[in-house]
Amino acid sequence: MIGLMSATAAGAAARDRLAAAWPERTRVYEGPVGEAVRAAFAECEQVVCFLATGAVVRLLAPLLADKAADPGVVCVDEGGRFAVSLLGGHGGGANELAREVAAVLGAEPVVTTATDSVGLPGLDTLGLPCEGSVAVVSRALLDGEPVALEAEVAWPLPPLPVAPQGPYTIRVTDRDVPPGEREVLLRPPSLVVGVGASKGASAEEILALVEGALREAGLSPKSVAELATVDAKAQEPGIVAAAERLGVPVVAYSAAELAGVEVPNPSQAPLAAVGTPSVAEAAALLRGGELLVPKRKSERADGQPAMATCAVVRRPGRGRLAVVGLGPGARDLLTPRAAAELRRASVLVGLDQYVDQIRDLLRPGTRVLESGLGAEEERARTAVAEARKGHAVALIGSGDAGVYAMASPALAEASDDIDVVGVPGVTAALAAGAILGAPLGHDHVSISLSDLHTPWEVIERRVRAAAEADLVVTFYNPRSRGRDWQLPKALAILAGHREPATPVGVVRNASRPDESARVTTLAALDPATVDMMTVVTVGNTATREIAGRMVTPRGYRWQAAQEETE
Repeated sequence: MIGLMSATAAGAAARDRLAAAWPERTRVYEGPVGEAVRAAFAECEQVVCFLATGAVVRLLAPLLADKAADPGVVCVDEGGRFAVSLLGGHGGGANELAREVAAVLGAEPVVTTATDSVGLPGLDTLGLPCEGSVAVVSRALLDGEPVALEAEVAWPLPPLPVAPQGPYTIRVTDRDVPPGEREVLLRPPSLVVGVGASKGASAEEILALVEGALREAGLSPKSVAELATVDAKAQEPGIVAAAERLGVPVVAYSAAELAGVEVPNPSQAPLAAVGTPSVAEAAALLRGGELLVPKRKSERADGQPAMATCAVVRRPGRGRLAVVGLGPGARDLLTPRAAAELRRASVLVGLDQYVDQIRDLLRPGTRVLESGLGAEEERARTAVAEARKGHAVALIGSGDAGVYAMASPALAEASDDIDVVGVPGVTAALAAGAILGAPLGHDHVSISLSDLHTPWEVIERRVRAAAEADLVVTFYNPRSRGRDWQLPKALAILAGHREPATPVGVVRNASRPDESARVTTLAALDPATVDMMTVVTVGNTATREIAGRMVTPRGYRWQAAQEETE
């Protein structure tokens, strides 16, 4: 919950705007401001004060206890001009909260955390438990000193400006080792503990078994991702309580799924009880990985038979491939989600001219793999291969990556061994449509006239179908030096079904500094004025030019009314 308070009417107005925007996330604290700050600080995970920073500092000073436990605090001036991350920038999430508050209020976020100010991710904000000399190693990164990354477990981290070796170290490990003097340990959730339990097994017995197995294997409890078991035991109180104390979920599988997993130590007892010869080992191994601790039984001080079994598996980190659409070219048409993915990726793959568009958005340490025109399939294979190595990869394309761009070849290469995220972008058709007016107000289709990947016979059949169906048509890749006859042929097909005065929009380099646009007609369009940087939109029988703009009505009542008056 986010606590909100203010001292003046102006502050209250901004406070209430934020409360209205986030009704489920916020709580307004009324009354004397000192009491409100103290109450919110004690009761909320985060606090937004619509007060002067000096006043907030004085009110907070006696309340501060520990940076790991104190809530994040954002201070907004009464004019609503700035949202200042004042306390708990990383641990309390105040940096991100300042950006969110600023977006709602139209303010400027002010973040002074050293790493954020130079575009570096904070080591304590990577979503992994970390320990060791965080401040010392972070300072070394900021100062440009060589910091080595030792990834004992491959994990998709954001970009870090690391060196092959150096006096400072970031180590990604699930082993239970202490950090060195100039070292930060990152604990990836790479361990899966399979658990079997008899009815009534206590949480203490299960926890003692699991912790003992991890300790003897030299593995860190902080890297346990889940307790896995058979679905018949998913609600066993001892298993549920043990998972809660470890801070991990219980993941359950059917007996049939577990029975299909080859294990080194099958047994008749679980087969008779729940229908599978293995619970602990099979549940841990079901989604793959390396068996580090074979099945072991609990030991009871009272000498009674063991009531729990466990096994530990290390699963490899899954690489992450984000297929990102950059939009038509203008920076303000690049979506916030796309920008976030670019900052998150440690490897960027893309066409060289697209990389140049967004190079300034990349964080220090991002590895860029760029290539020229005509290497689409090679870029797709490269991006997938890098993700399979455990990296966080962004594969970029113009417009929307799923429209005549990189998503199709990449997903054709990718299998289920990596995570794939699609990030939509503003397409060239949409950008051109907005410039022309509203040509896509009714059913429409996009057709590429490039026959490099599609036989012309197929393209012609699609154009003819669109003409017969009276669809608005947007032509991509309409004309190049080596392909100068396709556009005239396509326009001739449309002309067989539409009047010569049908509006046609021609937009070149939509949204870019040298953008140009015009509205002409099907009869008047000169194909020689069109090139590969142009999008051509041909209206349907209802499209009209109004005040210099192309408009296609949402229905045909407008057209019918016009015909009645003619």
